[in-house]
Amino acid sequence: MIALVSLLMFLFPPADTPVAVIEKLHPDLDAVVDAHTAINVIADGFEWVEGPLWVEQEKMLLFSDVMKNRIYKWTAEKGTSVYLEPSGYTAAVPRGKELGSNGLALDPQGQLVICQHGDRRIAVMSASLSDPRPAFITAAGRYTNKKFNSPNDLAIKSNGDIYFTDPPYGLEKGPEDPVRELAFHGVYRIARDGTVSLLTDSLTRPNGIAFFPGEKQLLIANSDPQKPHWYIYDLTGKGALANGRIFFDGAAIFGKEHRTPDGIKISNKGIVFAPGPGGVWIFNKDGLPLGRIKTTLITSNCAFSGDQRTLFITADHCVLRVALK
Repeated sequence: MIALVSLLMFLFPPADTPVAVIEKLHPDLDAVVDAHTAINVIADGFEWVEGPLWVEQEKMLLFSDVMKNRIYKWTAEKGTSVYLEPSGYTAAVPRGKELGSNGLALDPQGQLVICQHGDRRIAVMSASLSDPRPAFITAAGRYTNKKFNSPNDLAIKSNGDIYFTDPPYGLEKGPEDPVRELAFHGVYRIARDGTVSLLTDSLTRPNGIAFFPGEKQLLIANSDPQKPHWYIYDLTGKGALANGRIFFDGAAIFGKEHRTPDGIKISNKGIVFAPGPGGVWIFNKDGLPLGRIKTTLITSNCAFSGDQRTLFITADHCVLRVALK
């Protein structure tokens, strides 16, 4: 009976139970977020939300519902509405699992770039941000003439180069899916001329990806329960990865709270916000944990507002908003 009550409390918490709280682990967190700040749900009722992106010129937040094959839009004035459908799978044959879009980003030309799980490609929406349509141009769909697994997250350099991860989560049968063509889960770069380069094939489940300020270092989350780590790489002058090492070892926390590293965003001050076990972890540029936005919801990714004073978090079936300093 006690176990049943506990389960019901987890699934249906009392109305006054905070959806998330700030957990302070180091005094330097005080310069990042107020430990007593309110954390609000601004959108709810989705199946699995991912890939948030703040579009400053439209004052809107875009985010993917991966299971529903939609991108939603949220604004402070009008709330939530469907922005783009289909967003990640455009074939006529019905399919399930994580078929929609995932990571979203803007290129230097202001075009929406989309990680499309179902279509297994990086695509650019060939329509304006203010008048979206499901019309896409493939930026990259193959490596050595083999289809990607399911591009998951991306980061775009100021010169237009697209860096992205390619785990198996968008395949209907996961890594054992017979349609899978590549034998590894890679991290890639799409150069401005369209050339696709494999940067590393050594990560077991590459997921979130983000540049540190200055674009000389790259952080990648590995969402593998056996290696739940965040890895940091130096970038060479030609855009390749070098000197890969562990930025933060998540094995100890994974043993207590079973959720692996996922999306990543890094502020212009070098502060890392990294969804993972128990919520969103906050690290300094050296990998020291400053604190955590702690929640029982499964957090997938996050995004900053234009002035970086607000953090939006995609968490399971809803979107959270947290004020930053």
